[in-house]
Amino acid sequence: MTQHVISRGGMVVDGHALEPCRQYSARTVLGLWAAVTLPMGVLAFVVGPLLAPHVDLHRGLLHWILMVVAMMWQSVLSLLLLRREGPLTWARVRRRIRLNGPLDPATGRGRRRLWWWVLPAIAANVMLGLAAEPLVSLWSRVTGFEEPAWANMSSLARPEFVGQWWIVGLALVSAAFNYVLGEELFFRGVLLPRMGQAFGRWDWVMNTIMFGLYHVHKIWFWPAMIVSSFGISWAARRYRSLGMAIVVHGVEGLVVIGLVLAVVAGWWLP
Repeated sequence: MTQHVISRGGMVVDGHALEPCRQYSARTVLGLWAAVTLPMGVLAFVVGPLLAPHVDLHRGLLHWILMVVAMMWQSVLSLLLLRREGPLTWARVRRRIRLNGPLDPATGRGRRRLWWWVLPAIAANVMLGLAAEPLVSLWSRVTGFEEPAWANMSSLARPEFVGQWWIVGLALVSAAFNYVLGEELFFRGVLLPRMGQAFGRWDWVMNTIMFGLYHVHKIWFWPAMIVSSFGISWAARRYRSLGMAIVVHGVEGLVVIGLVLAVVAGWWLP
């Protein structure tokens, strides 16, 4: 007989799937958030400006490389946290971080048709992001934070970057750590399943807010960063699936890679 057991930390589905997760206190969750957010801020606003005058590199590309380094740290921290819970065997880690397809919230049974829920989750992120534009403008007027010209992707649409294929490599490495090995592994693979005891049914909302605020390197977009991320945490929490979060968040990466390809191939020039 097929068994579906829902426990505090996780769910056992057909004798496999999710392992009960060690639960973190609110203090621990906030401490871990700071552990990934502070490096972002230091690299973006201290290391970047210090290196810029001494490096023959577009300021935006330097910033991007430093952010990839920060995301690599998230991957290392995630593995350290998972190692504290047990051996880092692929089968066990996969269950601990919920690297599986969507599970039915009622039965715990994996259902392929639930993948369709990534579409409304993506749409919600896009619409909320667009709706947040007035908030971004207000935030900018109140705080004085404005996006630097070099931080906009359009600043790369210049003839000198045509044929610079290493930038495509940078985009691919960035995508790997942004949407799988860094941000998603840490926020939805490690943190979210371990926030239930501290934040209850609203753990996914807190996870979204923390994820948005973690983007200190894009502080001028903070309101949009928060509201355009609800679909990611919602999908991961409701369907107990890191895979869902990776897909919902990763759509953004396809757009970025496409734009970089257009620049390097010379298709996108002013």
